[in-house]
Amino acid sequence: MPTTTTPPPTTTLIPPTTTTPVPPTTTTPIPTTTTTPIPTTTTPIPTTTPTPRTTTTIPPSTTPTPPTTTTPMPTTTTPTPPPTTTPTTTEESITTPRTTEKPTTATPVIDTTTTKAPTTTPKPLTTTEATTPMTTTSPTTHESVVTGPTPSFITDSQVSPIPTTTGTPTPPPITCPEWDKVQNETFWLCNCTLARCIENNTIEIIPYECPKPEPITCTNGKKPVLQWDELYCCQHYVCDCVCEGWGDPHYITFDGLFYSFQGNCTYVLMEEMWPRHQFKIYIDNVNCDPTEDVSCPRAIIVSYRSTVITLKNHNLIGAAQLEALIDGVSLRLPFSRHGVKVMSSGINMVLEIAHLQVVVTFGVTGFSVNLPWQHFGNNTQGHCGTCNNNKADDCMLPGGQLVENCALMADYWPAKDQPDCHVAPGIPTNSPLPEPTQKPCKPDSSACDLLKDSIFAACHPFVSPDNFYKGCVYDSCHVSNPAVECTSLQTYAAACAQFGVCIYWRNHTAQCASDCPADKVYKPCGPAEQPTCDDNPDESRMNFTTEGCFCPDGMKLFNKDSEICVDKCGCIDPEGVPREFNERFEYKCQDCVCSESTKTVTCKPKVCSKPPVEICTGPGFVYVNQTDPSDPCCSSLVCRCDSRTCPPTNMNCPIGFVPVVSVPEGKCCPEHTCEPKRVCLHKGVEYQVITNNFVPLC
Repeated sequence: MPTTTTPPPTTTLIPPTTTTPVPPTTTTPIPTTTTTPIPTTTTPIPTTTPTPRTTTTIPPSTTPTPPTTTTPMPTTTTPTPPPTTTPTTTEESITTPRTTEKPTTATPVIDTTTTKAPTTTPKPLTTTEATTPMTTTSPTTHESVVTGPTPSFITDSQVSPIPTTTGTPTPPPITCPEWDKVQNETFWLCNCTLARCIENNTIEIIPYECPKPEPITCTNGKKPVLQWDELYCCQHYVCDCVCEGWGDPHYITFDGLFYSFQGNCTYVLMEEMWPRHQFKIYIDNVNCDPTEDVSCPRAIIVSYRSTVITLKNHNLIGAAQLEALIDGVSLRLPFSRHGVKVMSSGINMVLEIAHLQVVVTFGVTGFSVNLPWQHFGNNTQGHCGTCNNNKADDCMLPGGQLVENCALMADYWPAKDQPDCHVAPGIPTNSPLPEPTQKPCKPDSSACDLLKDSIFAACHPFVSPDNFYKGCVYDSCHVSNPAVECTSLQTYAAACAQFGVCIYWRNHTAQCASDCPADKVYKPCGPAEQPTCDDNPDESRMNFTTEGCFCPDGMKLFNKDSEICVDKCGCIDPEGVPREFNERFEYKCQDCVCSESTKTVTCKPKVCSKPPVEICTGPGFVYVNQTDPSDPCCSSLVCRCDSRTCPPTNMNCPIGFVPVVSVPEGKCCPEHTCEPKRVCLHKGVEYQVITNNFVPLC
């Protein structure tokens, strides 16, 4: 047999051929059963029809293929023309090509699952590799190294098409049953990885590149935030939902539309169009001025799943009297349960639902509702409007109809359990209501002018003061309580704080001065969840600022249930006095210590020294337990006179003598003596002298 001819680019020797050259157009991949090359035996190609099958890795050694229908090779060498099949880009594989070279014998053909020819397309990061000898019966091995269930997301976005060369007509698409995909179908594999089905369970990994986030402008004036897409692969800018209300009352919707509404009822402030989180917020407005038909927010009611939390202000005239209730029961703040937190800064109460990234504030000034676009975008309705970065559809009625006047719209959102509320008449027309004629008004004080003054100048580039100034002027002209003007300033300052601009404005107007306890200081941008000695660094904290009364710098609250500020963490004694760790002190005649291990105060009865006991002898002297003047907690036995224990005294004296009782020095019991009387005695009879004429004694 003549020697074989081996083309340089291949790894498999070409067996010699004889009479018939291989036609260039009849190349067909021949899948068969698993076959292992036999070093000394030639295994010809069967002549049966090929049967497709799934990807199979050829093991190192298997049972040899029985020599069926073997035809000897002629001895004449004929050059083998290059194949003309349609090449398809394949992926790199970790499979080692199974080829065998023999110097003097015919090369056995290795059974494979696909037949490919190399292309000129650069190889992307792939999971398969092809070895294609230049012959019509070229052995090729394809193996996928990525397996798993069919992904649920399929997309063609941001995927570059795979170039292929053009040759003979492409056979019908072959599916990838392992992933339930058809040829050239792209799908999400895992971890933001795109894959494309090539054929026969061979897939191509396609690098996924995120586009650069395009900047947007939020109609509510807030700063856009980056948000992940549904697959957490790429980020894009969105506008979170922020609704504010203050005064009597004035609203700024989620999309930044300003309007005023004077309803006296409980209304839907915000609810989901399509319920996803079982989350609603109501606002309770009541008349707050005896001379004007104006209303103020008295309470914010947050309904989340089966929990209803009310943030309420009991005093709409003077200093705030804030209270939080859960299902009608008063709460001791701070409160935390089932992922819901409620904190108080003295001026505002702050409610957070960390799972939904919801933050609601309420105080004497009004309210703010902060919702993330991720959970509530395009899914809100009520007084706060639709959160979709479009002011045009904020004035929407419960049925979806739009009106041009949000003050008219607000009447149509009463809470369902408010039968005494004013019922809005019918569905309004789209024609806008004429604005009521109002006489020009000048504020009674200069507080409103501060909004446009240099005090707030640092905030003007971030938040326009126009709507807040408009609300302040309205309140000044229609509400007799001058403190209502402060609500516009405080709400504007809170909006500035969300941009990191903290302004100490209260000391510029006497009517809006802060009122903090002696041990607290006022801050316009303090932490809503104040630091305490009990804080766990592994627990998440509320990432929100609010104005209020806080511990001085360098101090923190002793614990979540205490309003005591301490510079060093330790214990609080029974009288509420902070104690440092290992500090010893006395409390109600007990020796106490602040234990660092338990962070509590432990006490035990005080041990007193034993002074020497006096010798107590003599009539009337007894031992008594007496408090030590130098240490009121200790006592000692002392000898004291108790006349009740003295023996009876004999008071009999002879005639002419009188008994005299005295207590000698150093003694307890009385002693008596008989002393002569100033009388005359005659025959045993006493005679008293009754004249001044002295008669000698008889």
